[in-house]
Amino acid sequence: MTTAIKAVSIQTLVARLRELPESAFDQTEPVKRLLQEMPVSPESLSRYLNWNRQHYTRNLIDRTPLYELMAICWEVGQASSVHNHRDQNCWMAVPIGRLQVENFHLVHQDLQGGRCRLEPSNTVEMNISQPCAVDPADPVHRVVNPRTFNERAVSLHVYSRPFDTCVVYSPEQDTCGEIQLHFNTEYGKNVEH
Repeated sequence: MTTAIKAVSIQTLVARLRELPESAFDQTEPVKRLLQEMPVSPESLSRYLNWNRQHYTRNLIDRTPLYELMAICWEVGQASSVHNHRDQNCWMAVPIGRLQVENFHLVHQDLQGGRCRLEPSNTVEMNISQPCAVDPADPVHRVVNPRTFNERAVSLHVYSRPFDTCVVYSPEQDTCGEIQLHFNTEYGKNVEH
């Protein structure tokens, strides 16, 4: 007999993240387990959800020196660039809809020359009961809301430690470069760019 796990508010998840010791953010299992045990109720996210038909949106919910937590809103068919996480850990959960994570193995990178070579490794589906952690040994990936899923999705991302740049890759052209990251909203309020 299995017991359904009750969804919690985003505020409850934030409180638990803030209670975790620093060591929990240096390995992938503790935060992944927390996201598995504490799925977030969609209703509690409403003030952080911001949609754009042209591009997914990044919406900051909480930030400390140890981590940042954001909600990313995905329209049908939207996808991130292939990217890394600056040698930081990353965990993702999907309280609304479902998403695919396409993982890549970085064979070669010359950031100064803007060249790289990637090989696809695997694809994982995320949904309400299936959060995931980015593999620190092979952290290059992209997140996709395939047209075939035919519904909006929201993912929660925990990054440890916070970072504001990352490397993006074009597997088709074998190119790479660094980009600046920004938020569309912070703590439920629009950000001017």
